[in-house]
Amino acid sequence: MDERGGRLLDEAAKVFWTYGIKSVTMDDMAARLGISKKTLYQHVKDKNDLVEKVLQCITERQQCAIDAVLGKGHNAIDELFDISAQLALQLKGIHPSIHFDLEKYHPEAFRKLMDGKRAEIYSCQVANLERGIREGVYRDSFNIAMIATIYIARFDMVFDGGLFPPERFNLNEVIWELFRYHVRGIASPKGIKYLEKKVAREMRPSPSIART
Repeated sequence: MDERGGRLLDEAAKVFWTYGIKSVTMDDMAARLGISKKTLYQHVKDKNDLVEKVLQCITERQQCAIDAVLGKGHNAIDELFDISAQLALQLKGIHPSIHFDLEKYHPEAFRKLMDGKRAEIYSCQVANLERGIREGVYRDSFNIAMIATIYIARFDMVFDGGLFPPERFNLNEVIWELFRYHVRGIASPKGIKYLEKKVAREMRPSPSIART
């Protein structure tokens, strides 16, 4: 897709993120983007195609952000902290129905998204675990493949509106609790000390976020 199409997808993603997917018709989308439906259909075939292209665009942007984090040369805990920060930023203000809308009304797009994300997360986690062991901030007495798979399962749970209904749980706080829960389960004594200093130094001192 050309540059104009890329900008359109960026703006369409913001509309879906704000209002949900099911509730936004193609007429609504064209109006909110300030273009005609004819122009919109020059870039996508239908709403499902738009959803698929938006998800692909978001996934590519997220991967670029993660690659930038991985290139900083931080230790394993800093790396995981920065990835969690990127995720929290990207999901800020997301409409609570997104996960449900995708799974029910766009199942193929949802399946592609989840399969791709699981593969990316698994690869990233394996590399992070191996690095943390080498650096001495993680224990060396766990099964790397098993822990990476468990992390993926926990990650999937974050977006389950049945387990974490938005009226009870703040998604940003859930992401940070997952970060701390995960690191504490695999960290060495050295890593625990580093985690506590990291959280005290860089996370906001609110009872629900900064507590370790």
